[in-house]
Amino acid sequence: MADDLPAGVVLESKAMVPARPDLAAEVEPASWKEGPPFGNPLFPHLSPGLEGAPPPTHPLVYPPWHSPTLEHQTPSGPRVVPPTDFQQGHPLPHMWLKPWTPPCVLFGLFQDVDPCNDVNPGATVKTLLPEGKILFPQIIQTNELLFYERFRAYQDYILADCKASEVKEFTVSFLEKVLEPSGWWAVWHTNVFKVLVEVTNVDFSSLKAVVRLAEPCVYESKLSTFTLANVKELLDLKEFHLPLQELWVVSDDSREFHQMALAIEHVRFFYKNIWRSWDEEEEDEYDYFVRCVEPRLRLYYDILEDRVPSGLIVDYHNLLSQCEESYRKFLNLRSSLSNCNSDSEQENISMVEGLNLYSEIEQLKQKLKLIENPLLRYVFGYQKNSNIQAKGTRQNGQKVIHVVSSTMKTGLLRSLFRDRFCEESCKEETEIQFHSDLLSAINACYNGDTVIICPGHYVVHGTCSIADSIELEGYGLPDDIVIEKRGKGDTFVDCMGMDVKISGIKFIQHDSVEGILIIHHGKTTLENCVLQCETTGVTVRTSAELFMKNSDVYGAKGAGIEIYPGSKCTLTDNGIHHCKEGILIKDFLDEHYDIPKISMINNIIHNNEGYGVVLVKPTIFCELQENAEDEINDNMVQKNKEADVTEGLDLEEMLQCVTSKMEPYTTADFNEQAKGNCEIINELLAISMQKGRMKKRLSELGIIQADDNIMSQEMFIEIMGNQFKWNGKGSFGTFLY
Repeated sequence: MADDLPAGVVLESKAMVPARPDLAAEVEPASWKEGPPFGNPLFPHLSPGLEGAPPPTHPLVYPPWHSPTLEHQTPSGPRVVPPTDFQQGHPLPHMWLKPWTPPCVLFGLFQDVDPCNDVNPGATVKTLLPEGKILFPQIIQTNELLFYERFRAYQDYILADCKASEVKEFTVSFLEKVLEPSGWWAVWHTNVFKVLVEVTNVDFSSLKAVVRLAEPCVYESKLSTFTLANVKELLDLKEFHLPLQELWVVSDDSREFHQMALAIEHVRFFYKNIWRSWDEEEEDEYDYFVRCVEPRLRLYYDILEDRVPSGLIVDYHNLLSQCEESYRKFLNLRSSLSNCNSDSEQENISMVEGLNLYSEIEQLKQKLKLIENPLLRYVFGYQKNSNIQAKGTRQNGQKVIHVVSSTMKTGLLRSLFRDRFCEESCKEETEIQFHSDLLSAINACYNGDTVIICPGHYVVHGTCSIADSIELEGYGLPDDIVIEKRGKGDTFVDCMGMDVKISGIKFIQHDSVEGILIIHHGKTTLENCVLQCETTGVTVRTSAELFMKNSDVYGAKGAGIEIYPGSKCTLTDNGIHHCKEGILIKDFLDEHYDIPKISMINNIIHNNEGYGVVLVKPTIFCELQENAEDEINDNMVQKNKEADVTEGLDLEEMLQCVTSKMEPYTTADFNEQAKGNCEIINELLAISMQKGRMKKRLSELGIIQADDNIMSQEMFIEIMGNQFKWNGKGSFGTFLY
């Protein structure tokens, strides 16, 4: 009867089932009767399974004991006495020798196995291909590792302090310590198919494994035209050598292969997301982990966690593709030149082309490093084009007033009509539209429309894109009209209109990647507003203009205000505080624009983590400024000084003007309140007094084209009455590159 029991049947205890003489235990061999009797009062039908089981054939190799009821395995010694359950203190006569089972059976691949098969624990399970669906075994999931887990693995165990040329050597050494050379199963996974394979050997030097298909074959393809025969043909072409990066280790209950799976995952991730084909030519005096691995790993997780703008991500991937393509062309050209022995004109042309390619690759690499480095990504600007098109004016030329209110009550309606729609303010018939949602009101606007936002708390789950010249006006105090951004997205408010006006509103930012307000084009006037930031405050891009008055910016993890080259920014009577930097004046790494025009009057910049104002400028200016006097003789110094003083007269007059206006302050007040103004003007004065020499030197060195227009423009048009208090690093600082 024991042989007739179906697989997976749970048998009840003797107390619940009548006694069956035909299920009584048979007599065990005499060699097995040492110690307690081998009979089982609860499961007597399992004792016959032990009869006839062969004793161990090797004194040092013992198969595991397997328990179908306790679901565990115990290492077995010579079968002299039955194993003992030490927790219960009695022998475990229901355990038998477990035969070897292929993983494709062990992991439950066969879903349609006949349940009436004989249960014979001493027999080997047949691996016949069943009818019906075959499931793949479970692979060990390793693709959700945290940043610090990968960081520590590469820094402490895999790469350490290796150079770029030693990366493969260190990787091979790491894998040799972790991977088993054979005897494990994996899923060969590609973009088209996946198939179960058994690893028979590992070629560590080439980071490949020697495999064979599992028997029976477990295979799945996304394309019906790509059959198992094609897989076998492909495997033959590869000579059964597969890259370790394409293998996912199959899981087992013992967790024996988890470390192997993690090791392969680290190698797979490294060659997919960190390694670049041109890295092997990097200079060896640098630590490869510090120079390349850490910034690229941080960028990967910054992108994964939505801390990088989508436009910058697109730029990064485009630069990667361009650099890969240029490097491939460079390698082909270098190979053709090395095989050519003739000194022909064509070879000279190829050498020039190779130099141009090399220069292009270096420029692309610099751009990539800029994006990979979080500090450079912060201080440098990048170009971004907006796809939102302006609607223009309506065909009938009419302008509409949009009223936004979550609930409209009679008192609010009466006061609104009294203040905004009386005969004096509305001399002609005007259409009024009511909205409960701010985004719907903005999307309904045409050029010249006005949006009046009534008191209330409005939650926005998208980006407010303002492409036309409209006016957003809060009806009441800013603290009573709150617009809160929730949900993912690059920005909160995008302004592209030629003349946009925003007043009397409080903006609260959450989860935006770039900032609370970005001005792409045109002029935006921000007055009597409160901006509670989370990432960056206001960004003024190239060719845009900001006029900001009586507003408060605070809480930014970046700069309160970012000013791009070629923009215009006027700040009057504002508070900028509790940000990483107060004002950040950015630059482009490889593009030359007019310097921004900035006016700062009566602003209070305080309690920022870094500087009140940070200016990003190239190191070449400072180097020329420091070394200029060493390169000319004593007779020329005086002459140059006279010329430079004459050239910088306007700035000195400005400095004297500012100083005279600040004379009423006491000395302590002057140091506290006007120090930042003088630092900014002194910096500008020093640059201006050297600009003639710089222009000449830059032209001689061929670094950039010396442009009178660029060199003669003054960045700070008006600096007056600003107060810099309690900023962590000081009032004014420069970032040199």
